[in-house]
Amino acid sequence: MVDPKDSALRVRPGRAAPGPPQDLIARVSNRRRSLSRQQYVDGILQGQRTILARAITLIESSRATDRQLAEQILEDCLPHTGNSIRVGITGVPGAGKSSIIEVLGSSLIRDPGQRVAVLAIDPSSQLSGGSILGDKTRMKSLAASEMAFIRPSPSGGSLGGVAQRTREVMLLCEAAGYQNIIVETVGVGQSETAVHDMVDFFLLIMLAGAGDELQGMKRGVMELADLVVINKADGSNRVAAEKARTEAQNALHYFPSSQAGWTPRALTCSARTGTGIPELWNCVLSYIALTKANGYFGLARRNQMKQWMHEIIQNGLRRQFESHPAIQKRLEVLEQDVVQGRTTSFRAARALLDIYTAPLPADPNSRH
Repeated sequence: MVDPKDSALRVRPGRAAPGPPQDLIARVSNRRRSLSRQQYVDGILQGQRTILARAITLIESSRATDRQLAEQILEDCLPHTGNSIRVGITGVPGAGKSSIIEVLGSSLIRDPGQRVAVLAIDPSSQLSGGSILGDKTRMKSLAASEMAFIRPSPSGGSLGGVAQRTREVMLLCEAAGYQNIIVETVGVGQSETAVHDMVDFFLLIMLAGAGDELQGMKRGVMELADLVVINKADGSNRVAAEKARTEAQNALHYFPSSQAGWTPRALTCSARTGTGIPELWNCVLSYIALTKANGYFGLARRNQMKQWMHEIIQNGLRRQFESHPAIQKRLEVLEQDVVQGRTTSFRAARALLDIYTAPLPADPNSRH
């Protein structure tokens, strides 16, 4: 029999693993330490990306205390906002939105002092609630630059909620000194309209021969577009891309003229070669110059702020309604009554609204 001491399988006593360096522990502790309202504001105005990211986390939080602090930070930063170009970009998955954004953003930050923020509205997993796409993995070169800031926003199934948060994040990015704000949609659902209503310029990216032309017209997205770009216009696909551009340009003539006084255009580009990207951005700058000259730029932004106020009211009322104790007690019962056909949706909704608006019972201990 082999002596256990001579076996190659015996367990030798090992050394305890060294703990993390004390300076690392200190850095992590400082990072986790809560910041004051003024520290957040100062960090954002100084363009510190770490503090900006932490402030955005507050905005995305569902905790009442976090939301209250986030609103205070936004109010303090508001005087430093409004000095950027806001561009919305949409298109079906696979059209090359992220590739175009990376090439465009990289070209913009080559100019001294120019900074780019990309806010990507990701679809959310219905199981985990987390983002599916993760745009930082798709824009590695741009994300690595100190002059760029990329933040995906999981929609969480609530378009109104993500639209409000994206507006708030956009304002913080402006306060942090980002002169170019790009808001990317996933190109599905109704997110296009929400993004269109928070930006200055709306860009639709399409592909040649993929049926996107008809899809865009059917969904009404082309009617929102200030510029239609046919991507992947390179190699053997250049002829098809040019044909698709002509078809898109012709389709744009069928839509009502824009209140901005701008005539929507169609271009081709290639994110792979960079061809057409400068022309794309020149269109954006031409639109901004035109609308600032005729007054539409300021009017549109004022209308967006007013619409934002109404959306905040609607979202706030819904949260209050759903958190009302009497509503929570009756909601599930009435839902089952509707599903089982025992009552109508109208009657159930009216019953819940009556409960919500009913005056509170008088406190017998109160003095008149």
